[in-house]
Amino acid sequence: MFSSSKIKSVDFYRKIPRDLTEASLSGAGLSIIAALTMMFLFGMELNDYLTVSTTTSIVVDNSSDGDFLRIDFNISFPALSCEFASVDVSDVLGTNRLNITKTIRKFSIDPHLRPTGAQFHSGPLPHYIKHGDEVDEETNEGSVALNSSSFDKLSHQYQILVVNFYAPWCYWSTRLKPSWEQTAKIIKQRYDPEVDGRILLAKVDCTEEVDLCRRNHIQGYPSIRIFRKGSDVRETHGHHEHESYYGDRDTDTLVKTMEDLVDSIPQEDQKIALEEKSNVTKRPAPLSGGCRIEGYVRVKKVPGNLIISARSGSHSFDASKMNMSHVISHLSFGKTVSPQVLNDVKRLIPYLGRSHDKLNGRSFINHRDFDANVTIEHYLQVVKTEVVTTKSSHEHRIIEEYEYTAHSSLAQSVYIPVAKFHFELSPMQVLVTEDSKSFSHFLTNVCAIIGGVFTVSILLISPSEQHFLFSFRNLPWISKIFSINCRLLGYWIQFFIIQLG
Repeated sequence: MFSSSKIKSVDFYRKIPRDLTEASLSGAGLSIIAALTMMFLFGMELNDYLTVSTTTSIVVDNSSDGDFLRIDFNISFPALSCEFASVDVSDVLGTNRLNITKTIRKFSIDPHLRPTGAQFHSGPLPHYIKHGDEVDEETNEGSVALNSSSFDKLSHQYQILVVNFYAPWCYWSTRLKPSWEQTAKIIKQRYDPEVDGRILLAKVDCTEEVDLCRRNHIQGYPSIRIFRKGSDVRETHGHHEHESYYGDRDTDTLVKTMEDLVDSIPQEDQKIALEEKSNVTKRPAPLSGGCRIEGYVRVKKVPGNLIISARSGSHSFDASKMNMSHVISHLSFGKTVSPQVLNDVKRLIPYLGRSHDKLNGRSFINHRDFDANVTIEHYLQVVKTEVVTTKSSHEHRIIEEYEYTAHSSLAQSVYIPVAKFHFELSPMQVLVTEDSKSFSHFLTNVCAIIGGVFTVSILLISPSEQHFLFSFRNLPWISKIFSINCRLLGYWIQFFIIQLG
């Protein structure tokens, strides 16, 4: 058995006899300074322990979201009609998707970007529109040529006014002309305008009546509009409520359509049934000349293009009058990140998310007096950023987002002007990893601070007091304390160097 005296001999913390201790004013001041220094260094160490540090690296993209990338957008075109607005996607692998409608919504807007009604439903357009085989002969024309004054007069005189807005140079207008004039003659014979007064077929040359065509938001030729007396509301800001015809253009089909329109006048119930039956060929015309396009598309992760333009397989467009000016309310890549999640991540990484929606709120306006046939192009370089945290030796992905740089330009083109977004994805990704800190490391540094400050304070004691402390009588226990404190001093110096580094 060990005696108590032998056990006491290994005591590192021997007590100093009370008669050997004496308080001094200098010792008290040094003690206060040492205590304040310990508190200050402890606060710095605690702040460093609580602060999240990250490591940024560049690695090959190992995305977990598959081979496709989602593009969300909300873009307003003050001078592009929803009737012909088309969203197309193409890429270097040969993908070419035209007039995407499943994930796209369109809303008519006025020149000040204000909505003018509910969602515009363009509906599926027929891939092939039948035209007549009549030969265009210079004979008596059956339709009535309108100008601004006669248009307003006749639209209030007849129950139904069907107008063909055309351009003489247009190929499709030329093909429609024989069938249209023949249909007008037949309808005039069956429903004499002077006696019956229910329907009249007319035409407007948009190269001559420019203002009239602009008032009715005509952008493609030919455009057949159906105006109903009493239901075509003309508001102060130029909105119209009427229908557009998208059906076949041969004489038989046109005559049948006009007769259905006349038959719908006497009985309201019959009118509703006919409208439901023919909703493929007749749909409401856009209320104004602008369009807001919103939604998303999915593209392959290869260089490609998102193109918004006027498109139709049976209409022609005057490129010199097309204006693709637009305002980008939103454009982003990848999954939608909620604002709350993005704000939480920004607390860890303040610079994250600055280029997530770089083009938001940007306007790209082409003033007509500056140039015509102007295509607005945007060149986007997309890079993925991924934030990973480590908890309990398990990696956890906080967020995956795509940021991009954008360069835009206006360029003249001999083709129909478009708004083009060319995107290229980087094969590399930015990986941001949270550096974990152990509590044991924090506790070791705290001990080093306390021991180091205590040791340095001993070195600052006056030589006479040091001589007393290190006298032969006190040497056995003070040498052990000094040895321990020297080790703590070494830790403290190492910690101080790390802090400076």
